[in-house]
Amino acid sequence: MNLFVIGDVHGCYHTLLELLQHWQPEHELLIQVGDLMDRGNFAPETIALAISLDEQHPGQTMFLKGNHEIGMLRHYGPQGPYPNWLQWGGRHTFLQYGHRRELLATHLPWLAQRPLFWENEHVFVSHAGVADTPDPLDEDNIDGILWRRGELRNLGKLQVIGHTPTADGRPDFDPVAYVLNLDTGAVYGRALTGVKITPTGDVLQVISIPTHSVDSDQA
Repeated sequence: MNLFVIGDVHGCYHTLLELLQHWQPEHELLIQVGDLMDRGNFAPETIALAISLDEQHPGQTMFLKGNHEIGMLRHYGPQGPYPNWLQWGGRHTFLQYGHRRELLATHLPWLAQRPLFWENEHVFVSHAGVADTPDPLDEDNIDGILWRRGELRNLGKLQVIGHTPTADGRPDFDPVAYVLNLDTGAVYGRALTGVKITPTGDVLQVISIPTHSVDSDQA
């Protein structure tokens, strides 16, 4: 089965809906690299859509955890509030849940269950990637799989990541580290990108949807 990997959504719900029209559930595993929410205008709707797709297509979707998921979980967790999350985009999400707080009872447990990565023999997908640092799978490691910005380790397989927006709204490929970055800045008015990849790591098609203006005040 081929892969359909989608970059950072950040609450760009309508743009995601358009991109999903290119997904073929009967032939492709849908993987999203994390950061479903924050900064964009439709965080609750985006998370609800992801949960619905998970339920409708069991075994055909894989929504990964990003640093913004961690921020939201910490804010609403037993140690909250988490001011850092509010400062780097969470305030927008917090306000969107203001009159729909009942959704949090479903959304937060689902977000907490998101895995950090997906892999097979030829492809490794995560939010920010694996670097040559101690404990790269530690969620609190600022150079780890949820937070890393900068050079990544060549794993001997294709790494597909998001997290760091590309400058020109197009995916970026690093042939030395063998890393494909799909964060094409949807929430900044650029594009939301999905890539179709074979199980052996060959890129078949790149699909970029320009951000719908309603999805982000930064668009």
